[in-house]
Amino acid sequence: MIGNAFILALREIRNNLMRAALTTLGIVIGVGAVIAMVTLGNGATQSVTNTISSIGKNLLFVTPGAHRDGGPPTTAPNFQISDADMLRREVLSLSHVVPSNQTTASAILGNRNHTTNVTGATTEFFAARSWKIVSGRAFNEAEDKSGKSVCVIGETVRHELFGGQDPVGQRIRLNKITCEVTGLLEAKGRNTFGQDQDDYVIMPIRAVQRRLIGNNDVYYIMVEVQNEAGIPHAKEEIANVMRTRRHITGNQKDNFDVQDLREIGNMLSSITGVLTAFLAAIAAVSLLVGGIGIMNVMLVSVTERTREIGIRLAIGARERDVLLQFLIEAVVLSALGGIVGIALGLAGAAAGASALKLPFVFQPGIVVLAVLFSATVGVAFGYFPARRAARLDPIEALRHE
Repeated sequence: MIGNAFILALREIRNNLMRAALTTLGIVIGVGAVIAMVTLGNGATQSVTNTISSIGKNLLFVTPGAHRDGGPPTTAPNFQISDADMLRREVLSLSHVVPSNQTTASAILGNRNHTTNVTGATTEFFAARSWKIVSGRAFNEAEDKSGKSVCVIGETVRHELFGGQDPVGQRIRLNKITCEVTGLLEAKGRNTFGQDQDDYVIMPIRAVQRRLIGNNDVYYIMVEVQNEAGIPHAKEEIANVMRTRRHITGNQKDNFDVQDLREIGNMLSSITGVLTAFLAAIAAVSLLVGGIGIMNVMLVSVTERTREIGIRLAIGARERDVLLQFLIEAVVLSALGGIVGIALGLAGAAAGASALKLPFVFQPGIVVLAVLFSATVGVAFGYFPARRAARLDPIEALRHE
């Protein structure tokens, strides 16, 4: 019985192919938009996660100033290298402690110049950031402590200044000082926020302080905790040490902040998740429009086929047979629209991910959900026309012209 009803539904759709295609257009657009939005949203979330992971594992950033009551950060004196040394001695759960500062400088080689970011750090920077040296070497501890003018450059700086040449052993100028290139960093590309992660020059922090900045300030301290489970306790110990160092007592508020990369990543992932749900909900409105379209067409179909329905009822067809026929026809229409919408949605998501440089994150669950949802739309909006057809009076239906 169901098989015959399915065959009749396909025959009716074939006889009115253009009308069926236009009827399912709302379902196609709705399903396709929802799948595209959810897939792109998942890709954005994955991209944020990858960006945070590329910075390093189990990292905490200690910065001067503090965020209070959701407002802008307060100002506070910068750190000193001695603050980092104290953290290294007092907090035993830390693997690496890296005092850092940052400035911009014009990198010059011959007639080529490029404005880049210069980071001053200690030799532990590369281990804490899990950043490999693909050519040459990092500066050593002696060069670090003496503030020797040596540097490690990123791929973008190499490309802008040296083209295809090996930069190791060459000397470049940063503003007015010269710097020997000892190594080349592994390329990382752009992150989720469009920032070029390879447009950097890394120098010993003392060299940056003396030669580029002109003071002994440390803008932030990057620390790596030995294991993830120890991060909460490490944050407490770091806060206690820094309160002592900065003479903060009693109920005085901290004039520094200890930021956990995991919290930043979770916050960004939460934001992308909310935006994805919001966009998917907007796209899902077209499913409602598509369902109304199916109901409208099925009502028209019932009117057109009133005499056919009367004949079927007169020769012995039961009400449930007629109900099933029209209900299956509505479900087939919506299911076909769902299948086409899935194909278009995945294709659109793949194209969007490529254009936005996001990872394509395929989730089979959303596809299954889309098929079930489109079929449910067919049942919900096809039931009323099907019931109307099943309750026709056979005698009145046979009189219909």
